[in-house]
Amino acid sequence: MTSPSFAQLPAPPYYAVIFSSLRTDHGSDAYAPMAERMVALAQHQPGYLGAESTRGTDGFGITVSYWSSLDAIAHWRANAEHRVAQEMGKAQWYEHYELRVARVEKAYGKRN
Repeated sequence: MTSPSFAQLPAPPYYAVIFSSLRTDHGSDAYAPMAERMVALAQHQPGYLGAESTRGTDGFGITVSYWSSLDAIAHWRANAEHRVAQEMGKAQWYEHYELRVARVEKAYGKRN
């Protein structure tokens, strides 16, 4: 989750869930394993297309996950194990977070 890499995505339209967060000052040994588990779990969810994530040394991070539909996003949000991680994040790991859902209509870029 710390190395930048690009998700391999289909042609639009699809949806992006943008999760911006600021970690608390008090670290937790449980955070990294939980973050890795959420990535692995999301990859097995119907409608999951990929993700891109980064976190700076100041604790600010952004994770963008891509989904085929709003229903797929709703099912991921309701996943029992994901709900536990959400509650732990609110209680222990995040000083501030914002979540946004957007429909991607157009996508382009430069590839080597």
